[in-house]
Amino acid sequence: MDRMDINCDIGESYGYFSVGNDEKVFPYITSCNIACGFHGGDPIHIENTITNALKHKVQIGAHPSYPDLMGFGRRPMQLPLNELRAILKYQISALKGMTESLGGRLVYVKPHGALYNSITNNEEEGIATLEAIQAIDPQLAIMGLPGSKLEHLAHNRGITFVREGFIDRAYLPTGNLMPRNQNGAVVATVEDSVAQAISIIKEKKVKVQGGIIDLEVDSICIHGDNPLAPEILKDIQKAAERNNFNLAKFLV
Repeated sequence: MDRMDINCDIGESYGYFSVGNDEKVFPYITSCNIACGFHGGDPIHIENTITNALKHKVQIGAHPSYPDLMGFGRRPMQLPLNELRAILKYQISALKGMTESLGGRLVYVKPHGALYNSITNNEEEGIATLEAIQAIDPQLAIMGLPGSKLEHLAHNRGITFVREGFIDRAYLPTGNLMPRNQNGAVVATVEDSVAQAISIIKEKKVKVQGGIIDLEVDSICIHGDNPLAPEILKDIQKAAERNNFNLAKFLV
């Protein structure tokens, strides 16, 4: 029987700003990427999110980003590598410490937004990111796009690489995500999102403009700020029963 981990970017609310549908998605996911304060999240929202993750037995990952609260971490930034390492160590160690203080364990790191896209094929930033992770905890895995330069760098350093696909984002023929500033970058309907998830899980393929490409992953992501996320996840759970696959945490 096929199995698949579903992860969600979560814990992104801060102050009086509410982001996402955390309470509604938790029952349907198996891993969560918790914001660390630099694109979303604040101490009380982060702690509450960790508590909910432990309650629902959801695997916990850190979701660090560039220091870009106003741009939700989705604007490219060029930082000195020593500054990038320090920023990542600060965020990851905070999430790890808070998780452990509540009796949980941090399992992996998934960089957010523009940082995620940059380190996919930027070797210098990729190495700086991996160095930051190893400095905090050599046992932490990193999540990213399959077939990327980052995957190769992680393997060379002995870091577990979790290959990630996306339920609600469109792909380019190269296997990279379509930039958000292009029309069609976000999958627009519940039906299309569920169909993409099933195709990735069962067929290990995904539709792109002009055809279909192979895509083998360990986890698939839905974005917590997607207003359709709860409905999509409910339908994926129903589809799992019809299509004979289990929703289960990835193994590190």
